[in-house]
Amino acid sequence: MNVEAFSGQSGGGEGPIETDAVIIGAGPVGLFAVFELGLVDIKAHVVDILDKPGGQCAELYPEKPIYDIPALPVVSGQELTDRLLQQIKPFGATLHLGERIDELERLAEERFRLKTDAGKEFVCKIVVVAAGGGSFTPKRPPLQGIEGFEGTSVHYSVRRMENFKDRDILIVGGGDSALDWTLSLQPFAKSLTLLHRRDEFRGAPHSVEKMRELVGQGAMRLLIGQVTKLHGADGQLEAVTVKTKEGEEHVPIDVMLPFFGLTMKLGPVADWGLNLNENVIPVDTEKFETSEKGIFAIGDINWYPGKLKLILSGFHEAALMAQQAYKYVYPGKKLLFQYTTSSSSLKKKLGVA
Repeated sequence: MNVEAFSGQSGGGEGPIETDAVIIGAGPVGLFAVFELGLVDIKAHVVDILDKPGGQCAELYPEKPIYDIPALPVVSGQELTDRLLQQIKPFGATLHLGERIDELERLAEERFRLKTDAGKEFVCKIVVVAAGGGSFTPKRPPLQGIEGFEGTSVHYSVRRMENFKDRDILIVGGGDSALDWTLSLQPFAKSLTLLHRRDEFRGAPHSVEKMRELVGQGAMRLLIGQVTKLHGADGQLEAVTVKTKEGEEHVPIDVMLPFFGLTMKLGPVADWGLNLNENVIPVDTEKFETSEKGIFAIGDINWYPGKLKLILSGFHEAALMAQQAYKYVYPGKKLLFQYTTSSSSLKKKLGVA
């Protein structure tokens, strides 16, 4: 499996990426769709706005126990993600992370063109929307003038760690994302400061411990307080004012990464001409196809009578979606239904023959 988490490849000038399927969303249901499509020889690329796979499971509750996954009495969001990534490994899907599909158009010959906010283009035969409740949008800190620095010196995700090499970085937040990126970027940074409003963290205990070790070694700085003002010009930060218990402090920086959590919005999907029902996408229960032929919706993003927003429901939807997708990718070719327990050809695909 190829994960382009920090590749920053634009695709511009190199022509579009041609593939059988594009899956929008790398949460558990989107990842399992790779598996079901792979079983019927459909190659997929997966695009997600988050900087790592797993969707809500990995981003919002990586260590929260989940109790209703079949055969797994208890599993954390991160462990479920890791298991799914291992399961789909034989099918070689490429994950394009930190990107959002902004444009979708139907081409001739029953194909689609999709374009991300980074300029990367895809041409495919089917589209699978597995975007959960919609696209995740980072929460913007309530700081005057922050919009003028976004995309140049204020970033809500990391696409290429190399872009932060030898920079004076301020990371703001106290959850897993803030701690993970603190530990990942510290070796690249000229200086790194982690700022949180209190000296307690919501992130994984081992990450907190490692962060405090770096602080103790003088390899980074921990500040307790809040940013109250940004200083800079022409999109480039020069410093921030931080209010602490001791008073105000002027902190020189040139990059700020605020991790204040995420909000969920339907996003560009709303502009693709699909029939919508209260910000979800109605589908049939035979193949989970939308009002547009060749565009499917599975997981929490879809709606049908009796819909249950459960991961296991999304897994079932992915299986039926793949059966119909085969007819579009291989028109006129009959699909022979097989079981992984007994089919030698499926076992060969999975590398267990």
